[in-house]
Amino acid sequence: MSARSRDRRVYLGSHPVLFSLLAATRRRGVARLGRTLLVHDREAFVAGLTRIPLDRTAAGTTGGAAGRLTGGDLLFDQQGDEHRQTRRRTSDALGAAGVQRLRPVWTELLERRLKPLADGDPVDLVPVAAEIAGTTAAALTEVAVDGLELAEAARAAAAATARAHLPGVRRRGTDDAARAAAQRLTALVAPDGGSDAGLATMLAVAAITTTVAALPRAAAWACDADLWGYAGSPALADELLRVTAPTPLLPRVAADAGELPGGCPVRAGDRMLLVARHAADSHRTDPDPARPAPARTAQLVFGAGPHACPGARLARAQLADTLSALAPYRPVVVRARVDRRAALPSWRSLVVRPS
Repeated sequence: MSARSRDRRVYLGSHPVLFSLLAATRRRGVARLGRTLLVHDREAFVAGLTRIPLDRTAAGTTGGAAGRLTGGDLLFDQQGDEHRQTRRRTSDALGAAGVQRLRPVWTELLERRLKPLADGDPVDLVPVAAEIAGTTAAALTEVAVDGLELAEAARAAAAATARAHLPGVRRRGTDDAARAAAQRLTALVAPDGGSDAGLATMLAVAAITTTVAALPRAAAWACDADLWGYAGSPALADELLRVTAPTPLLPRVAADAGELPGGCPVRAGDRMLLVARHAADSHRTDPDPARPAPARTAQLVFGAGPHACPGARLARAQLADTLSALAPYRPVVVRARVDRRAALPSWRSLVVRPS
């Protein structure tokens, strides 16, 4: 199976209706469906994040869902100076010094969890990624909790709330289930409550769900395309993150009127589905570490401008270290199952063995 064909299974298995719709409209830079704009074009994607005023608490957005469920002051729904100050604190924690402080957490886990490959035995990379994600998030939020337990709680909370800001019909009880899952997660990362409980909850959700989505998908692509010879190059992690686009879609709502490139008007209250996957050419160009995409293109899978993900450096470091740890075994995929309940396109199981 080709790397792209396998990865496409993740999208169609997790959110078949949504991603079929995005595929059908991607030839149009911006497509309007009623009050919803599907934004595929790169320039329009950046403009949607940097030039259109955004309602950070609107229903149908990540911030709106998070705010309703946690009741906290969140990075996703803050405004103005408050938003900038919180982002600055988060960026400091996830900057170069912060990543170096956290790196031993996942390198020790990689060494221990990948040992079976040395004996020729298979390894499921999804629980490995989950333990890396949960243990790193616990260290980041400075709580003493088991990494796998934290990862399970964060993934459950993310899955339960995903339908709140993605198109589709919600079942009865969805909001109650999502609220209960968020409360369980908050009890782990902020057992004493406090003013930063909501922020800690959402940092855990963001860090864990993206890591569990990204690491196995990127590793599967490296296996299928035999990219292990590039494992020592930082360009491999950048290119794999670009083509897998762990967070392929950013739902936002316009707070005021504006215009996207190409003359497409945006009205206050319009919903914009900003397709990072298409803006970064994930759907058209395969990863090429020898000739990587420009940094400004690859970066788009992490957003743009003041709405760029502060965890980009952490994601790149974790993936680069994971690929380097796997490379000596030149693994191949022997079994893969899509996670049909995950918030982000993910594998439920991805078993590899040394070649």
